[in-house]
Amino acid sequence: HLDNVETALAAMAAAAATIGAAKSRVDMQKDFVSKLQDAIDRGIGQLVDADMNKESSRLSALQVQQQLGIQALSIANSNTQNILSLFRS
Repeated sequence: HLDNVETALAAMAAAAATIGAAKSRVDMQKDFVSKLQDAIDRGIGQLVDADMNKESSRLSALQVQQQLGIQALSIANSNTQNILSLFRS
């Protein structure tokens, strides 16, 4: 019976070693997936930031165009008023 117990213990030790190695591989995969997810999240964040910067610049350009248009209309209106005042004199 002692031989059977020793054989069973050896089999259990081998099984425990196999399970330990499998657990180690699973832990490594878990760490890899976690780091990959972090990298993906950072990449998405950078893309969103880049788009926000682009849109912010676009908005600023449109606002400047609008202001220039308003100034041009103001100048055109004042020139018309100046010309009309010449005829009134």
